[in-house]
Amino acid sequence: MRNRKQPVEKHPIHVKSGDKVVVTSGKDKGKVSSVKKVITSENKVIIEGANIVTKAKKAQGGEQGGLIKMEAPMDSSKVMLYCPACEKATRIKYDVVDKKKVRVCKKCGEKLD
Repeated sequence: MRNRKQPVEKHPIHVKSGDKVVVTSGKDKGKVSSVKKVITSENKVIIEGANIVTKAKKAQGGEQGGLIKMEAPMDSSKVMLYCPACEKATRIKYDVVDKKKVRVCKKCGEKLD
């Protein structure tokens, strides 16, 4: 029997690419950085400079092999949006302004979009 990945229960991801976030758990706890990529099918995000792993790469063609450091995906529940107004990690709420859905900081009420 083949080893297959179990399907991941999808939930809406609260961050978008380019957002400033704070890592809330793990070896990079407290690090403030931006989101590089969001992987919605797995509920994961890739954060710049966080969750660095070393990967061994084999030489292929004219490329040189060796150890490569790269950012690995982490679960979206391990990051919180960073509010530049109150300079803290915060949860968000959605308000409707001029018939548009806007993300708002729960602590200070500042618009994040």
